[in-house]
Parts: sequence; C-alpha cells; structure tokens
Amino acid sequence: MKIVVFETEEWELEPLRSLADGHEVEFVPGRIKPDNAADYADADIISPFVYSTVSADTIAALPNLKMIATRSTGYDHIDVDACKARGIALATVPTYGDTTVAEHVFALLLAVSHKMVEATDRTRRGDFHQAGLQGFDLRGKTMGIVGTGHIGKCTIRIAKGFDMTVIAHDIAPDQEAARQLGFDYVPFPELLSRSDVVSLHVPGGSDTDQFMDDAAFDAMKDGAVIINTGRGNLIDVNALLKALATGKIAGAGLDVLPEEPTIREEAELLRSVYLRRHNLETLLADHVLLHMRNVVITPHSAFNTREAVQRILETTRQNIDAFLAGDRLNQVI
Repeated sequence: MKIVVFETEEWELEPLRSLADGHEVEFVPGRIKPDNAADYADADIISPFVYSTVSADTIAALPNLKMIATRSTGYDHIDVDACKARGIALATVPTYGDTTVAEHVFALLLAVSHKMVEATDRTRRGDFHQAGLQGFDLRGKTMGIVGTGHIGKCTIRIAKGFDMTVIAHDIAPDQEAARQLGFDYVPFPELLSRSDVVSLHVPGGSDTDQFMDDAAFDAMKDGAVIINTGRGNLIDVNALLKALATGKIAGAGLDVLPEEPTIREEAELLRSVYLRRHNLETLLADHVLLHMRNVVITPHSAFNTREAVQRILETTRQNIDAFLAGDRLNQVI
C-alpha cells in the first residue's frame, strides 16, 4: 500500500521511515488540502497533522484512500461524514500529551500572572524598572477547568500543587476523579462567575464553536484570566478583544487561534478563493491579540516536547500497523 505522511519535519522521518515495513511510504513537508490532494491520488493511507484540511473535496480527490491516521487527539480538521460515506477508517492519538499540555497551561498562566514576556523584554534592553510589572499569586485563587478529560485532570493536579481551589464543568462529570483529586463540578455559568482563571479543555466541533462568546465573557469574574490550549474556535476572538479592551478580563494565554493556519501562510490571502473561505475579521482580531501586552500567545506548541512527539509517532505507527493487520486501534470510525 501507499502511505503518505504530511506535515513532517526532518527529525521525524527516522522514527517513521520503517513505518509498515513492505509498504511504500512518502513524506511530505507541507499540508494536504483540496487544491493539492490530487497529487496523492494513489495514496491508500494518509497521516496528516492538525493544519491539513481533510475536507470532503480532499477525500474525493483520493480514490484509493482506505485510512486516515491523524497525528492528533482532535479530528475536527477531518470531514467525518465523508469518511463514513466512503468507509474510510479514522484513527487518532488519544493520550499523547496529557501532562505536556497541562504543563503548558501553567507556562502560559505564569507568563501572564508574572508579566514574564514584558519583564524579559525590558531586561534585555537594560531596563530594570519595576513600573507596570506587578503580577498576582496563584495560591488561593480559584481555577475553573472546562472539560475534565485526560488533560483537564492533569491540569487539576498541577493546580492543586499551586494550592489553588479547583472547580470544573463537564457534560459527563467524573465524580470519582472529583473525589480523588479534590475538586467540585459546578454549572458552567457558576464556573465563569467564580473563577479567577478559566482553562479550556474541550474538543473542537459544532457543539463548542465559539462557546466563549460575549455572554460568556460578561459572566466571568472581573479581572479573570482565560487560558486556551484546546482549539482556537472555542473562543470568539472579537468577544475576547472586547473583554480585554474593557478590562473585564485581565489577560489571556493562548496556544491556539481560530485563523491560525491563515496567519502561517498569509501569502495565500492574495488568492480570491482563499478570501472567500476565511474570516478576515477573525484574522484581523488574531493579529491584534498578537500585539497585546496582557496576552501571551504560543504557536500551537503545547504538545511539542520530545516525549510527547515520540508518543505521537509511536502511536501513529501502531495505528497503521494494526489497520494493515486487519485490526482496530484508536479508531473513531
């Protein structure tokens, strides 16, 4: 079979080079998307990352496709209905970065709470003045965790280490975890109104698209901080800008943005088809956020530690090998 692995960097090739021995494997540095999918029409299996657009049009251009092995936990970049219609298997990497992403939550939070970016920039310029750099302690603050899956639970454990009070919201509460870790489930509006820090850990999709909107930010505690290491579309960035500009919330730590792939490849904005497919208002809001002093943004790198990436590569190989052997491993369809 022909296996095509997209969005690969040079250092990733060695762990995957012997992927599915006896089959042809091609590595592609770029993303797969509708306008280049036909170049890989002979692919039986593809392995994309989150920036690829595996839409119905992409899938239609791959007549031999039998499996998609995404190197991510989320799969909102893949048209599931199109896969089901064709009988294409879809496998994910369910638990590669629990601790990794949870640690990144606190990297962002500490950067905001101690104004680390501005303090570091000043010091590099030889400016040792303290004006405007006063932060706040995490100890004694209330942290609201939205989504208590693997990453959410790891985040709770770390929050407890900072001596924070933790409350949580989830559509499927894990009461045993709440008992063991020492947190309480509360309704979403109560979480927003009580939390000094809100951290988002829910998957992307139509049910959660922009659920942090004007009403949600209005319901938040004055001076709170929001952290998002989930999916960019969880937050209405225009609502976030308004909440930051009015001082309703004090800061934000973001590892994801809604128009993130667009920002990475802005030259494509010159193409009219691209203009029609992307929200330029949201793109502009993303750019404004990038330059705000009380906002810390990282380039969707929460997952990116040596250990986590190795787990991604190993699990992806296992998923493909299992499929080729006629078995199911980490398949969602």
